[in-house]
Order: sequence, then structure tokens, then C-alpha cells
Amino acid sequence: MQIETFSLGPFQTNCYVLRHAGSTWIIDPGQDPEPLLAYLEAEQITPGRVLLTHAHADHIAGLPALTERFPELPIAIHAAEASYPGDPAENLSLGFGIPLVAPEPTELLEGGQTLDFAGLTIELRHTPGHSPGGLTFHLPGEQLAIVGDTLFAGSIGRTDFPHSDHEALMRSIQQQLLTLPDDTTLLPGHGPGTTVGRESQTNPFLQHLPANG
Repeated sequence: MQIETFSLGPFQTNCYVLRHAGSTWIIDPGQDPEPLLAYLEAEQITPGRVLLTHAHADHIAGLPALTERFPELPIAIHAAEASYPGDPAENLSLGFGIPLVAPEPTELLEGGQTLDFAGLTIELRHTPGHSPGGLTFHLPGEQLAIVGDTLFAGSIGRTDFPHSDHEALMRSIQQQLLTLPDDTTLLPGHGPGTTVGRESQTNPFLQHLPANG
């Protein structure tokens, strides 16, 4: 599998483009998506699906441009945030003074599901805390998990937003992320990648947690 990363917009939100066996899925198309769109055009790619780790504005602001270019593009999100893309208060864009009404999702997901990405299995892990419908996309065959804003290299997701829950976030990290193999690469919503082992050993926010949940 090939992964391309685009750090989009003023918040440098990581958008991931997964390519495998002729299929392309996009995770979290953020603000100012022109580099992403230029890449898709240059590579002559028609994406097959958008997956959202959550629906805060900096992770979904590229949806209008994407769906204008690809009108039939499916958009998948956890059911708990089904209404967020189209609601500027819920997706937090109203608070930043740039109200965003993004396209509605076409597919609602739940933790525990698996998706077939051109023969690769993607396990969906519900990781609420930063937001109610946070999802981690775990590809066990690739030793990889895309974790959104749940966990960062050396830090954790913010929980001072509406509907955030610090205790839920810590449970998500302990039960859904630290239980993955230590050599699993974690790709967060912002900043560089890391590994489960590195974070369990060095992340200052996690040192009171059992290493394996």
C-alpha cells in the first residue's frame, strides 16, 4: 500500500491518501485542499471513498471542493457525528468565524466494523474523547493505524471543545490504541507519525496508564 500525506490549511491537518491495487481512499480532506486536488489530477485518480476520523472543520473543510470535482464520492463518518459536517456550530467552524456547511455523509460507521480496501482489511476502532464519533482506522496487515486527533507524538487530543470528554479520551487511548502491537505506526491528524511503543514509553500524558490497557 502507498500513502501520500498532505498537511492542509492553517492548522496543518494531515490528509492521508491511501492507494492500493488500483483503489484510492482519502482520509480527512482539510482546509485549502488545492495540493490534494492537484495530486489527484496529476495522477489521474478518481477516489473511491472519503473516510473521516471526525468532523471538526479542519478535517472536513476540503469536502465541498472534493465533491464538486467528484460528485458521486461516498463520505463515511461515525454515526455519532452524522450531523456535524452540515452544522457550523457542531463542526466548530462557527467559533472560528468561518461557518462551514459541508456535504452530508453518505455512509455511517460504527466501531467494530471492518472495511475491505482492495483486499486490505481496515478495522474501525471507536476512539471518542476529542469528539464523540472519533474513529481510528487500523490496518493490521500494514502495522498501521490512522488515529485522527486522539493521540499525537508526545501529546494527546484536546478535550476543551464542546462534546469533548477527557476521561473518554484516555479510555480510548488505553483500550483501543495502547493494546495494538508496539511496532504499530500511528499516523495522527497533526504532526509527525509515531509508534505505539514510543508513545507508551515516552508520552508524558500516558505514563500513568498500563502499557497494554
